Amino acid sequence: MTSFPSSRRPVALALLLIVGGIIGWYSAFELTLAKFDVLVNPSVDLSCDFSIVVQCGKNLDSWQGAVFGFPNPLIGLAAFCAPIFVGVAILAGAKFARWFWILFALGLTAGLAFVIWLLSQSIFTLGTLCPWCMVVWSVTIPMFWAVVLYCLSNGVVPVSARARRLFRAAYGWVPFITVASYLVIALVAQLRLDVLSFL
Repeated sequence: MTSFPSSRRPVALALLLIVGGIIGWYSAFELTLAKFDVLVNPSVDLSCDFSIVVQCGKNLDSWQGAVFGFPNPLIGLAAFCAPIFVGVAILAGAKFARWFWILFALGLTAGLAFVIWLLSQSIFTLGTLCPWCMVVWSVTIPMFWAVVLYCLSNGVVPVSARARRLFRAAYGWVPFITVASYLVIALVAQLRLDVLSFL
């Protein structure tokens, strides 16, 4: 079975996946603990509640906080194990088949889509920014860009040679693309919620 890509190991990508996965998992863990606190004592003052705009409580208590019938943080506890595993495996010398990279990229795409939906619900419907949720968003975004552009630039997804060169160049700009994504979110949040006045 052919492995992709066949060139040198993407150490930077592996480290991003490991660090991002650990941070995301820890954030999901903290949100899970906060949800348990709310279930035990609905009037509890959560440590992540800083103001009426920057808080976890409203998000955890909403239906959006349990889209599939159980708390969303449980999804994070399971999902963030995947990038940690992939990153460690890459550092150990593993080379994955095309289908594995495609499934992994699709998983991150689904994760980003879920994050975008949660982000829009948080800003436009709930009117809050959940601190630990924002940490989850902040690690999902660069992992998505890095993995998808890596796949497109290394022949995992068949594209023309010209497109591959374009994606390879874009892959080098992942930090810039990530920061640009953060700025768009920050701008939307500020225009909608006037976040700075509540800090």
